[in-house]
Amino acid sequence: MTRIVPVLAAGLLISPLLHAMPLNYTIATDKTAIALSWQAFGHLSQASLDGVTGNITLDAEKEMDDRIDVKIPISTLQASNGLLTYQLKSSLFFDAEHYPDIRFTSSRVVALGHGHFRVFGSLSVKNIQRPVILDATLEEHGGNVSGEEALSLHATTAISRSAFNMDRFTGVVDDRVAISIDIQAKARHTA
Repeated sequence: MTRIVPVLAAGLLISPLLHAMPLNYTIATDKTAIALSWQAFGHLSQASLDGVTGNITLDAEKEMDDRIDVKIPISTLQASNGLLTYQLKSSLFFDAEHYPDIRFTSSRVVALGHGHFRVFGSLSVKNIQRPVILDATLEEHGGNVSGEEALSLHATTAISRSAFNMDRFTGVVDDRVAISIDIQAKARHTA
């Protein structure tokens, strides 16, 4: 009995530390997608990107330690037709040959309550880095069928394409691009 008391005491001291540890997730590339939309020639145009990789770290104790790091390959971009896909990947817009990836890194994630968050960070397109703010909702899922913990993050924002030196056809293509992000991520267990 006297041996059990120190074990229980140690368990009670360690338990709060386990709950305060940051939760780390790896983005499930095959279940994550990004949609872009903008007005062009008086109509809605759309494109999508996939192949997204990255990590999410959430720390309930230290909001400033929350992090979202994402890399998006331009090569995966698909628009409504082949010509538009080619133009978007070309030097007219994303210039995928010279700048193959888009990157997003958060600087702060602020909980607004009821699963809603505001994510502050920087978006890097064509080696131009600009601040962005995402409105996000987050769902954490307990162990799924395979016993893995997971989360779903849906976020939206809008950017100015000219802020990233994509200012062609300003007379017929709107400068504002709406972005919708659906991320699925699996818990990453660190030792």
